Amino acid sequence: MRNKNQALEPDRFEKIMKPSEFGKLATLDNPDVIRFIKKYVELCEPGDIFVSTGSKKDIQYVIDCAIADGEERKLSIRGHTIHFDSVQDQGRDRKNTNFLMPEGQSLGLGAISEEVAGEIKRNDGLNEINSLFKGIMRGKRLYVLFMCLGPLGSDFTIPCVQITDSAYVAHNENLLYRQGYEEFRKLGRAAKFMKFVHSAGELTNAVSKNVDKRRIYIDMAEETIYSVNTQYGGNTIGLKKLAMRPAIARASREGWLTEHMFIMGVHGPHGRVTYFTGAFPSLCGKTSTSMMNGETIVGDDITYMRERGGAAFAANVEQGIFGIIQGVNSKDDPILWRALTEAGEVVFSNILMTEDGGTHWIGKDGPLPAKGVNHAGEWRPGKKDAQGKETSPSHKNARFTLDMHMLENVDRALDDPKGVRVEGIIYGGRDSNTCVPVEEAFDWTHGVITKGASLESEATAAVLGKEGVREFNPMANLDFLSIQLPTYIENHMRFGRVLKTQPKIFSVNYFLLGPDGKFLNEKVDKAVWLKWMEMRAHDDIGAIETPTGLIPIYSDLKEIFKQVTGKDYTEEQYAQQFTLRVKEHIAKIDRIIAIYRKVQGTPKIVFDVLDEQKNRLTEARDDFGDYVAPDKFPVVAPGKRVER
Repeated sequence: MRNKNQALEPDRFEKIMKPSEFGKLATLDNPDVIRFIKKYVELCEPGDIFVSTGSKKDIQYVIDCAIADGEERKLSIRGHTIHFDSVQDQGRDRKNTNFLMPEGQSLGLGAISEEVAGEIKRNDGLNEINSLFKGIMRGKRLYVLFMCLGPLGSDFTIPCVQITDSAYVAHNENLLYRQGYEEFRKLGRAAKFMKFVHSAGELTNAVSKNVDKRRIYIDMAEETIYSVNTQYGGNTIGLKKLAMRPAIARASREGWLTEHMFIMGVHGPHGRVTYFTGAFPSLCGKTSTSMMNGETIVGDDITYMRERGGAAFAANVEQGIFGIIQGVNSKDDPILWRALTEAGEVVFSNILMTEDGGTHWIGKDGPLPAKGVNHAGEWRPGKKDAQGKETSPSHKNARFTLDMHMLENVDRALDDPKGVRVEGIIYGGRDSNTCVPVEEAFDWTHGVITKGASLESEATAAVLGKEGVREFNPMANLDFLSIQLPTYIENHMRFGRVLKTQPKIFSVNYFLLGPDGKFLNEKVDKAVWLKWMEMRAHDDIGAIETPTGLIPIYSDLKEIFKQVTGKDYTEEQYAQQFTLRVKEHIAKIDRIIAIYRKVQGTPKIVFDVLDEQKNRLTEARDDFGDYVAPDKFPVVAPGKRVER
């Protein structure tokens, strides 16, 4: 302990903080911000600190640092850069993502799935993460970013402070989120901000070296996210999926919803625009749906939803896209294709860089390059890995990052502080043998439970581990839940009850297979399902009532197919796609009920609704067998509600 008469040695924060950078912090008039930054400067021991105000000059400085440090390389198209993650750092790390839980508390999600974020004692987690952060930034620059989740100046807005030693991560944050420095200045000491601390750790060839010590910890008590020894965006871009956890808990406390959903405007007759949200697990068509040609996009990934005037309103948490690039091509994704192949600010990660500074990824137009460089090093066609397996030019989970304002179909409501009024909610997943391509729930409760809370999907390359395994993923949000599942379901039920006008709830399935093992639909067919849902949202057309929901009438789909795709849609195709698969549906219900029986506190309404649906399916099987053609069921007139 220092003697009172001893001069106090300046701490690291004071030593390395340039007056110009400290002035940026002092202007905010928020001691909590300074205390937060100072704490991690002392712990991580960076050699330099840069505070971004979100100005064009500061944003460009971050880009220049990413290039100079080797985290990004320039490509031949102006504004395009490429980043490579470690071979072992190519997806979200579920195993090492943990909630820091106070003594005696648990979310209980481990009883549902071994793949969700784990839980460790809060004190143990903080001790471990602090030991990993100790001195980890020596000789490196610390970037301080002020960002906002949600549109600025809105009840959707959540201020955030991100500190990181990775210019690549900072660059991504600047593209994906709205700058929040001025919001902090406006709020002053009233800013209730989330906090994000990241270090890529020791680098070798500009990638994280100690991936075996990768940790992603979520401290709900302090609304703080810690991420260390990783660069992959899903583990490091704090405001993205990591921020969903504290946001879900905030929403639960305050009576709104944080959802893993896109927002899009579907354009109907006479200039009408109808807004839908949609929840899909990764690699299930979420981004491609939200980017459909002819429609407008508000957001592709994360949504805040609030009640206002008896209606549901939604806003995009982000202003950019961190999307999977596999399969993007000029035919199926023309708008996104143009944004990715023309001049403009785009960050590519883990795709192939050709000798001339060009790019290639799985599914891109054009011939396979003769050679190039990817995340695993030098690449040529036919190259094999250590196990003798041929390597692809880019990783299946390779990504791109861009600001949505680059897209020609961006909806003008993107930055509207009010958000958009939601008329429909869509749930979708990978399902080869059960659900029809598009279906409407009977009502809010039926939709929440049978479409959202019962969602299953096959695992994909977006998650480290097994592919092709069917996973239970309620609302496509299980990975990100920070509250108990029964509470999450009850929140949806309660939210629906306060709405005077409830959005209709739909399910879609782009992955239904025929007897030959081929998909029964083409990629562009999803445009037809969107137009049908838009018309159903306004009760413009009727439907067929089946035991699991309302499906299209053949004559309506035939007309929509002709108008939207120019294709002749046959009755044979319709029957194949919309036959009720009773046996498979009953098997699914049995699986879902078995899961919820393990979840203590599951609302009784979940079992009631699933049992009722199983009874309807059993009656249909008794009457018609295991596979029932749609013409066996009654037609419901436009605007008529099905009583359950």
